Amino acid sequence: MIQPELWSIPLSTLTPDGLADKSAVLKQRLIDISNRFSDVRFATSLAAEDMVITDAIAKSKTKIKLFTLATGRLHQETVDMVKTTENHYGVSIAKIYPQDSDVQTFVDQYGMNGFYDGEEPKKACCGARKIKPLNAALLGADAWLTGQRREQSTTRTELNFEELDDARGIAKFNPLFDWTEADIWTYIKQENVPIHPLHLKGYPSIGCEPCTRQVKKGEDVRAGRWWWLQSDSKECGLHVNQ
Repeated sequence: MIQPELWSIPLSTLTPDGLADKSAVLKQRLIDISNRFSDVRFATSLAAEDMVITDAIAKSKTKIKLFTLATGRLHQETVDMVKTTENHYGVSIAKIYPQDSDVQTFVDQYGMNGFYDGEEPKKACCGARKIKPLNAALLGADAWLTGQRREQSTTRTELNFEELDDARGIAKFNPLFDWTEADIWTYIKQENVPIHPLHLKGYPSIGCEPCTRQVKKGEDVRAGRWWWLQSDSKECGLHVNQ
């Protein structure tokens, strides 16, 4: 049987001058955010967009704190990327774990892999493993950053650089909101940013292991997230104001 061709890292399209301009704008955005707010935190998934922001944070020497949501269902490659990133940049990435009681409540009601049964149990799992830990991670912060881009999905086409996170009453920034996928990968190659191993295996978007699969060439970049759900919205709830 012929195996389908998988998504692969796109070719670079930015000129060196174009990349230099985008890089300068990104670093200035981070500096401006850091100057405006006293406690800024960045939620990194260790995937491509978030590695670009991590690189820019390190090079701009801002005091933005990094954390990752250690859901308990991540690929081993993602777990290993935390240490790889810390060693490469000399930074510390806080690991935010879900509460055992929240996970157990989900398992008791739906089963360990009950998220496959529909949107409601999927939201419940993300709530226990991602949203509640995110709330805990942002306690005391007055701003936070994401790696979201307009180009990523139909739900992000109107994404702005700055938003108000109504659910938490703090500012939220998307410093890559106007970057293309090709921009991201041009930066990564030019700046020698560490690459998550799954990107080299056909995964353009990476989440928890049981909820992420490889994407075929030509498919939407988020088609591998929660693929069993028939929905245009490929979101876990982290970026939906409650």
